[in-house]
Amino acid sequence: MSRAVVFAYHNVGVRCLKALIGRGVEVALVVTHQDNPNENIWFASVSQVARDYGIPVITPDDPNAPEVVEQVQACQADFLFSFYYRHMLKAPLLETAQRGAYNMHGSLLPKYRGRVPINWAVIHGEAETGATLHQMNVKPDNGPIVDQMAVPILPDDSADEVFAKVTVAAEMVLWRSLPGLIAGDAPHVQQDLSLGDYFGGRKPEDGRIDARTSAERLHDFARALTRPFPGAFADTAAGRLLLWKTLRAGRAAPTERAELRCADGRLWLHCADGGRLAVLEAELAGQPLTADNFAARVAADALAL
Repeated sequence: MSRAVVFAYHNVGVRCLKALIGRGVEVALVVTHQDNPNENIWFASVSQVARDYGIPVITPDDPNAPEVVEQVQACQADFLFSFYYRHMLKAPLLETAQRGAYNMHGSLLPKYRGRVPINWAVIHGEAETGATLHQMNVKPDNGPIVDQMAVPILPDDSADEVFAKVTVAAEMVLWRSLPGLIAGDAPHVQQDLSLGDYFGGRKPEDGRIDARTSAERLHDFARALTRPFPGAFADTAAGRLLLWKTLRAGRAAPTERAELRCADGRLWLHCADGGRLAVLEAELAGQPLTADNFAARVAADALAL
């Protein structure tokens, strides 16, 4: 029986941990994060899954601390796996795995290396993304690829909807890769890093809308940042506007900058390129904004972003 140490968090962590268990891999230790009380925890708990299966769990602030490396080394694991764990694992940790260390990444590597790859893919209007299992080294997301699976990004998919697809793809990729990893004959294909770029993490402030961008880009931006994420926003004369759900809805006259208007019982966002978005869900100054209350809340014919 193969033996593994697993670093994991989030829904991908939960499903991949269960895939390992389902394939008969002995998980000697799970390393995960303490949930941050200031974060919207909308995803499942790796800690709870480990407890359900009687697997020891630790939640160190620094996984690369000498005492953690020593504890992992003592497990004498064949494999080390990282499934949406948020910290980089340095060489001393990676070297504890006798048969290799592997990461599950939420993109079709080498595209969208780095942080929050699903959100970035939606922001850029990609038609597909996926999950990639690759060997780890000291540089992020650039080791040889074992396997990957694509999933579609539909034109109106939110990042959350895409994340659900990627979670299933990650489980399937790991499930079908494990027999080859255990047997020692899994493919390891070097990445051509020139075919993709590295992207950093995102903060709530990065959700500020560019009011001079096109309707298509603004729609992609809004759906990439909608719930459970902090949202795409603009500070207006009537207060902070949050766009939670939009749909592309034809053309109108170009504007100097995006303007929110009400017509025919609906909210419309007229964009700088002449594109128009139907606004299905929005907030203004912390309260829902609808076609029915637009006039009272905005006190004007249009609200400039």
